[in-house]
Amino acid sequence: MTRFVVYGAGAIGATIGARLHEAGGDVLLIARGAHLEALRSHGLRFNTPGGSKTLRLPVASSPAEVDWRGDEVVFLAMKTQDTAPALVALEAAAGNTIPVICAQNGVENERLAARRFRSTYAMLVALPATHLEPGVVTASGAPLSGCLHAGRFPAGVDPLIESVCGALDTAGFRSLPAPDVMELKYRKLLLNLGNALDVVVGRSSWGAGGEVGEILTLLRDEGEACYSAAGIRAVSPEEYRQRVTAHYRSVPVSGEDRSGSSTLQSVLRGRTETEVDYLNGEIILLGLQHGVPTPANRVVRDLAVRLAANGSGPGRFSPREVLDLVAAAV
Repeated sequence: MTRFVVYGAGAIGATIGARLHEAGGDVLLIARGAHLEALRSHGLRFNTPGGSKTLRLPVASSPAEVDWRGDEVVFLAMKTQDTAPALVALEAAAGNTIPVICAQNGVENERLAARRFRSTYAMLVALPATHLEPGVVTASGAPLSGCLHAGRFPAGVDPLIESVCGALDTAGFRSLPAPDVMELKYRKLLLNLGNALDVVVGRSSWGAGGEVGEILTLLRDEGEACYSAAGIRAVSPEEYRQRVTAHYRSVPVSGEDRSGSSTLQSVLRGRTETEVDYLNGEIILLGLQHGVPTPANRVVRDLAVRLAANGSGPGRFSPREVLDLVAAAV
């Protein structure tokens, strides 16, 4: 039996690991800090729309602590800013022939992994989950936990990823082999451009007079313009809906809605670095390379980075202030 090693057992990683474990899979988590200690001491409290349970899964502190057998598949599930050192540690412990699946937002992780590992796979992650407390993860997707389509990087499928997708598809996800997986991920990147805005204006502002929607439109229009200039293809919004979001929705768990994007959750947990350099920053980079102005992504990225770095917490700017800053930057 394949052993699934989930490297980065936060909201996404722990949900993948928990669902595979519940379906009878052989799963090992790699975690760190207080979350690691909680998992070792008390197990994973896994909350879903169907109820709450405590799962006891094997957990390690690093790849060096894993007894690698040679039959593993590794899911990378840490944030992108943590990927490079994680890959160094993984190669040192497990070698470079182990299959690595990038179950992460953005499009940079696959580039980093493919420099080292011979079998690198991309995974579209559309999975509403929350991790704010050590040892506790809430997966709020229903009727399925989310969508995890995957394929080889940069394109194609093979028997291994077909097998992995089959295991996930029977474990509470919609997961299909996708030879065009990066086209799915580029569409998801446009959706994730709002993560930084989540930090800048806070969740309570999202219904404020349509101004948040105006900013989101600016962010995503810049992204689309960069894709066009760079010759990057993303699936259409309608195709994304049919293949991804039509299969799940986020519902309250124990009377509580999801607490915001993965980026906001990082800030709420006290992280001073976030993934926005690989979300909005990806669009900024494309704009620089192809002569496309990206003032909205630049402003929102800079504000989110500043708020995280100084620990002042989310929601320090109003949507109107953000729009004014973008107008001044044009």
